[in-house]
Amino acid sequence: MKHRVLGRQSALEVSAVGLGCMGFTQSYPPYLPKEEAVTVIRKAVELGVTFFDTAEVYGPFENEKLLGEALKPVRDQVVLATKFGFNFDQYRLDETGRPTSLNSSPKAIRKAVEGSLSRLQTDHIDLYYQHRVDPNTPIEIVADTVKQLIQEGKVLHWGLSEAAADTVRRAHAVCPLTAVQSEYSMWYRKPEEELLPALEELGIGFVPFSPLGKAVLTGRFGKDTTFGKDDFRSQIPRFQPENLKNNIVLAEYVADWAKKKETTPARVALGWLLAQKPWIVPIPGTKRVERIEENIGGAEIIFTQEELSQIRAVLQTIPITGERYPEEQERLTGK
Repeated sequence: MKHRVLGRQSALEVSAVGLGCMGFTQSYPPYLPKEEAVTVIRKAVELGVTFFDTAEVYGPFENEKLLGEALKPVRDQVVLATKFGFNFDQYRLDETGRPTSLNSSPKAIRKAVEGSLSRLQTDHIDLYYQHRVDPNTPIEIVADTVKQLIQEGKVLHWGLSEAAADTVRRAHAVCPLTAVQSEYSMWYRKPEEELLPALEELGIGFVPFSPLGKAVLTGRFGKDTTFGKDDFRSQIPRFQPENLKNNIVLAEYVADWAKKKETTPARVALGWLLAQKPWIVPIPGTKRVERIEENIGGAEIIFTQEELSQIRAVLQTIPITGERYPEEQERLTGK
């Protein structure tokens, strides 16, 4: 497995492809029995994955417990990333079972970190993200609170998730950020407009989640695919039947490149992401060992500059219709 470095000021070395673990307990059923999930996660380590992404809200709490058990025997070999920022004292759930209210007050952050440390069965969190920007807590206060946690040794590095470039700059000025996490793929390229230039300037790594477009770029779906009510994609506008019929054109284009490269669409999509910047580390999610093997192979896909230019030119001509989140969740992003 190749490795990459997140962050210029406080470098964090991780595998070039990580593992997003949300789907083990949330949004994408069916879920594996715990024993099987533990086996899959440990197999990922054997295959060379060192970067594992979770959050207290996934479950809630069950995802962190799963990773804590699975990775305890190899804790010193891996980088654990988790997240804080949702209100678990007074909150209502959205359709996916996640809280809709935010709380990144210093008190809430300190309560969250102690809970995550306990569930993850560790004495430190390698990378601690604010899950969503809290409009009621200035980002400078959040950054200063995490700075104290770093000084105490409970957190080694920190980051933001789904934050706007201006918020990133303000947070970084108080406590240097190692990484920012947001959705990014051939299917969603908005971070290229403002966020990626800011990260490059500041020396902050980027961790794209949903790098395979919630699996649409793998070629698994067709224009007539439908999703069960318990599948998060059933609530996403761009997966609605009228939009998916248009959007599947992009998946077909990725499949064409897979044939040219004699590889799989997933590896093409991940290889393209990795080719954008040397400080980008995608975290595709899966619950299957064979998919982990496929995804880490994306780090071996090489594109020439001519090929990358050709792909970008075509991507500009393929319109994607529909938002990437239900309206209520979209309002929590880009702040």
